[in-house]
Amino acid sequence: EPQNKVEQAKKVVKELIAKYGITLISVGNGTASRESERIIVDMLKEIDKTVQYVIVNEAGASVYSASKLATEEFPNFDVGQRSATSIARRLQDPLAELVKIDPKSIGVGQYQHDMNQKKLSEALTGVVEGCVNKVGVDVNTASASLLEYVSGITKAIAKNIVAYREENGRFTNRKQLLKVAKLGPKAFEQCAGFMRISEGDNPLDGTSVHPESYEAATKLLDKVGLNIQDIKGGVTGLNLLVRDKAKMAEELGVGEETLLDIMKELEKMVQEETFEIEVQYCDPDDCLHDCIHSGVNNCDAIITGWR
Repeated sequence: EPQNKVEQAKKVVKELIAKYGITLISVGNGTASRESERIIVDMLKEIDKTVQYVIVNEAGASVYSASKLATEEFPNFDVGQRSATSIARRLQDPLAELVKIDPKSIGVGQYQHDMNQKKLSEALTGVVEGCVNKVGVDVNTASASLLEYVSGITKAIAKNIVAYREENGRFTNRKQLLKVAKLGPKAFEQCAGFMRISEGDNPLDGTSVHPESYEAATKLLDKVGLNIQDIKGGVTGLNLLVRDKAKMAEELGVGEETLLDIMKELEKMVQEETFEIEVQYCDPDDCLHDCIHSGVNNCDAIITGWR
């Protein structure tokens, strides 16, 4: 039976908003999502601070909350509190949170239980690894759960990276990874390009350019009249500056594909950017993605011109 302690719940949430300066609330899309949403909407009308909320997909949160990893991360929380934390973290960093859950628990199709489970697991793990390596990992903030999906990094090495970071402080360059226990030259060769270090000694450490190609990247910048510090704000127009790709690749002593990869990375914005999230008004039940909501939960609240 529902406890229906609505006023008590509102009071607690209002106190948390005031205490921690909360501006965004994450609401799971599971059981009683719409009822919870209505309570949140009513409560937001009662405060004089601008606070929005997001309906977040909570698939697999219950599996995570009862897992060994969740117990290690939050030993003093009950399963409900762990689930709530997971749902909030999915809004902050979806990839870092979702890798903690077995992909099969998220639900990948109605016939997934009829398949060979070993092959399914291998295929899904491959997809997760592909996603993590494509995006890259900030070695100074990533958890061991995320790091272990990076090429060349085992569970033991992932834990050692976190332990080294906690003991010695943040990494300032990729070469420091070689000081981590069990992370040898071969593992470094595999993982270095996927490990990101923002605001480190070398701006190239914040890109997916592999350390083996640093010399070529530096020479390329020199040939077009730039230096290594210029990439902090992002370098644009390299394609126009380098007309003959084959000749430039030969001069740098790398393959043409490698040159194109280096140029693509140098043109990316290396500095962390802050984005304004556009408020979108839509029905959570019909919405295919997470949206910011500001109290629209019935037809009377809709205004002509919204999309």
